[in-house]
Amino acid sequence: MLAWAGERHPNEIVLLLRGQMDKDVARIDEFLFPPHASGGRGFAQFPAHMLPIDFSVIGTAHSHPAGSSKPSSTDLNKFYGKVMMILSHPYRDDCVGAYDSQGKPLEIELIV
Repeated sequence: MLAWAGERHPNEIVLLLRGQMDKDVARIDEFLFPPHASGGRGFAQFPAHMLPIDFSVIGTAHSHPAGSSKPSSTDLNKFYGKVMMILSHPYRDDCVGAYDSQGKPLEIELIV
């Protein structure tokens, strides 16, 4: 995800997160490119009505080229699923934030 965000910089990207929810823990196994997604300077979007029914999609990830990994009000208004990840410039492991639908930060643990 970070490599894709870096490659598309300074444009924003959006991805779907596939995984499982177990109580308050989200396990993300893979990411998908949403159909008909678009992104540019200051926006990334996809038509949610075009998504196939897939209950393994538990959220989204998108980039913030300006460097903040905190969600904006627009991010929260367009929240999809259970978790939102924000990948911020310069797109390193320490430049990722995860949030619930209220914008509350979630803990991230990378398991390789």
